[in-house]
Amino acid sequence: MNHGDNNITVIDEEGNEQLCEILFTFDSDEFNKSYVLYYPIGEDDSDDEEIEIHASAFVPSEDNKDGDLQPIETEEEWDLIEEMLNTFLEEQDDE
Repeated sequence: MNHGDNNITVIDEEGNEQLCEILFTFDSDEFNKSYVLYYPIGEDDSDDEEIEIHASAFVPSEDNKDGDLQPIETEEEWDLIEEMLNTFLEEQDDE
């Protein structure tokens, strides 16, 4: 994964690159991991469809210029991510 300010390039299992926008990131002391929530750029162009948000654990490289996305491994991690996403979305609705 390469990352810029608000964009990351995700490479899938087949080697296809997808430019994505970062929705937000957060750290979890409970799991001792960092997480990133993101969606493919272009999916936010249509108001009729819901955006598919992806989540991954993020392991930065030593120079913090890029890093690796890791799959979410447990149901407890998914519960935490869902809770953080709901809080984020509620805050956005309040603005």
